[in-house]
Amino acid sequence: MISRIFTWWNTTTFGTSLTLWAKGAKLVGRDEQGNRYFEEKKATGPNGKTRRWIIYHGIAEASRVPPDWHGWLHHTYDTPPTEAPFAPMDWERQHLPNMTGTPMAYRPKGSLELSGKGGSVNSDYEAWSPDGGEHPK
Repeated sequence: MISRIFTWWNTTTFGTSLTLWAKGAKLVGRDEQGNRYFEEKKATGPNGKTRRWIIYHGIAEASRVPPDWHGWLHHTYDTPPTEAPFAPMDWERQHLPNMTGTPMAYRPKGSLELSGKGGSVNSDYEAWSPDGGEHPK
């Protein structure tokens, strides 16, 4: 119970659960990662729209929301993906969460994370000098 009060990054907090109950929010669906999506019954949000919530399954990271549910959350689509499945175009890539800050993050050659492991960024790099001369080495 204590963890539900203070740890918002694991799942819903007690306050969020209370808000969902008080607003009469109904469960609309789940995505493939186990995230749950809710919508209030009455339109009390800005511009007379219904408020919509996501309760993350695991770490609360916004980049884990798939494009179809993201569109529904932001009122781009009126019907949730459970009623009108999202049909991605053939040129669209599979959704991937943001890996920044994780061991799977992209680290290009010359990045600080790889210092001492890789070579220089470019062997043909020359530093710019405002007087037009060469930069002292």
